[in-house]
Amino acid sequence: MKVLLYSGSQQLIERSGVGRAIYHQKEALAQNQVEYTTDVKDDWDIAHINTIFPGSFLLSRRARRQGKKIVYHGHSTEEDFRNSFIGSNLVAPLFKKWLTLCYRQGDIIVAPTPYAKKLIDNYHTGRPVVSISNGIDLSFYQRDEAAGRAFREKYGFTEQDKVVLSVGLPIDRKGILDFIELARRLPRYQFVWFGDLDVPMIPLHIKEALKTKLPNLHFPGYIRKEELRDAYSGSDVFLFLTKEETEGIVLLEALAMRCPVLVRDIPIYEDWLTDGQQVYKASDVEGFAGRLISMLEGPLKETLPGVLEAGYQVARERSIDSVGWQLAREYRHLMEPMPVPVALGRQKRLSGFGRREVALLQKAVASFLNE
Repeated sequence: MKVLLYSGSQQLIERSGVGRAIYHQKEALAQNQVEYTTDVKDDWDIAHINTIFPGSFLLSRRARRQGKKIVYHGHSTEEDFRNSFIGSNLVAPLFKKWLTLCYRQGDIIVAPTPYAKKLIDNYHTGRPVVSISNGIDLSFYQRDEAAGRAFREKYGFTEQDKVVLSVGLPIDRKGILDFIELARRLPRYQFVWFGDLDVPMIPLHIKEALKTKLPNLHFPGYIRKEELRDAYSGSDVFLFLTKEETEGIVLLEALAMRCPVLVRDIPIYEDWLTDGQQVYKASDVEGFAGRLISMLEGPLKETLPGVLEAGYQVARERSIDSVGWQLAREYRHLMEPMPVPVALGRQKRLSGFGRREVALLQKAVASFLNE
């Protein structure tokens, strides 16, 4: 059994969460002795497709004609596509239709969380959906106090400064406007947001907000994962303000690093993260401000040791070796004799997608996946 790990247009997703997920898959399969390739021209039995570019769709159709098995990874949903970039809400219904066409190509669909599985189940693809985390490399994300001090020194923070960290593309869905408002309300804390700022399709009102000048608000841009690891070690709180997510790899990274985490109280985190047990939660700017003060200077500071250890266990349950074992299990099941999924006719599959629509989706998907 040999698996093709396929992304297509890899350069477009290198800095994204999907790019990280593909790296994790490689490590996960290697640790579980599952043979894989990234070369379409190799001989392989299963295509594990991670992106929803037109090229990925065409590969899945070709693989099906050749009798290959297909795993389609459900990294994306219509829900987390919205509020991402200019025109995303207008394109969202078309995006959902395209997602459904892509996911129907799979013999199975892998969703990163039970919440994402529930969303994709509602797309009525007619394909089984299983929940397997994107995973976290625990051997890489280990807290290093010396590296944390180096991070503070690099960005001019003292040992006494309270540093609040966030990571992601600075867009409305990720909570960038609330982040800026919190920096305004809490001038005694340092707020640092790492993420690519040079994205053409970020809405104008977000670009204007990013020009906000506050002495405690910092937008250094995109950094390598090694530098980000140092930032987790040197920060007092990881603040994850996302309003919609399919999992959140940066959240797993922060938990693995034993960095105190404050998240927005949204449905995806209801079943596996409990307020005051593995993380802290709030729902609006007032709530976030109160929680930050309590975590950094108030009563919640006393509860941090137990919460950090419980948070680490959440990351540990999603370690790369565990993810690899789960993927290998699904691959083996696919290779067993089973009924072939009913094929959908070409006209039904491609209805509504001419060259113009496909070109629009290519551009939209590239912007979305680079979050």
